[in-house]
Amino acid sequence: MTAEPTTPPAHGDVLFVVDPLSTIHPQKDSSYLMIAEAQRRGFQAWAVELSGLMLRGADAFAYATPISVPRLGQPVVVRGPSEVRELASFRVVLMRKDPPVDANFIVATWALDRAMQRTLVVNTPQGLRDLSEKLAILEFPEFIPRSFLLRNIGDLRDALNELGGQMILKPVYGYGGREVLIAREGDPNLTTLFEMATRDGTTWTIAQAFVPEAKAGDKRILMVDGEPIGAVMRVPATGEIRNNFHAGGSPAVTELSARDLQICAAVGPLVRARGQFFVGLDVLGDYLTEINVTSPTGMQEINRLENLTGESTMQAKFWSALEGRLC
Repeated sequence: MTAEPTTPPAHGDVLFVVDPLSTIHPQKDSSYLMIAEAQRRGFQAWAVELSGLMLRGADAFAYATPISVPRLGQPVVVRGPSEVRELASFRVVLMRKDPPVDANFIVATWALDRAMQRTLVVNTPQGLRDLSEKLAILEFPEFIPRSFLLRNIGDLRDALNELGGQMILKPVYGYGGREVLIAREGDPNLTTLFEMATRDGTTWTIAQAFVPEAKAGDKRILMVDGEPIGAVMRVPATGEIRNNFHAGGSPAVTELSARDLQICAAVGPLVRARGQFFVGLDVLGDYLTEINVTSPTGMQEINRLENLTGESTMQAKFWSALEGRLC
């Protein structure tokens, strides 16, 4: 790494804020396809982890590492030594760090705020902070299952009764289906579930009406600049209540229903206004259950299931829209 910051010209360089390169799976991750497509379009790709971001006064810098995809399907490789570069020297900075949204994630968004003064940052840092992936759906009460944010066990019992004796519990900062629980009246472990969900009443949990269609899976809808570009059904494994791919869910072909399009039309203006360029909506039956803004996935599954190639792929649609912002 260089000892002093450098500010090379911005000729086609793009910076991806990601997890360690070794964790980016060539067959699963949307970030992988974004990097490969950037390269195909003539951009030079660079990567940085959260720990490599910094501020020097009011300006944002990064220990940026040049990367490439030798061939589609092969792992991302490092193509040179890291450099200290000002974020303003990149055409665009893509924030693709996976959850959790923790203290380190929030501090990183503050650093990215400074970069926004002089370059494009996707998704916008303030929107990443403001839009809770589990709670932003409350902006659209007509499209969501009945939902509560609670931490008192007595309140959870009242909610369970109001919801007909069955509900889903989700951690506010959860991701990938982790710690999702189903609570049923009469379960001898019910108090234990409530204690687990609230960490003995010390933190909030989301209690949500159980949607029977969950047995068939949920739909991940990808949106670019407020418009839907593709969707995939996530089917749970046998005996599992979670549909997430990280929790063993399987992809299946799907189409956007009239209800899905209504949901997209409602959510699109909000995410666009908040600077959330790439978003994943989770739809369960007729209900919107999450608005994913941190690092939505699903590109690879949609491409494979629909045999998409060239400009029809999810990554091509993403970059075509993003290039319009760079003009």
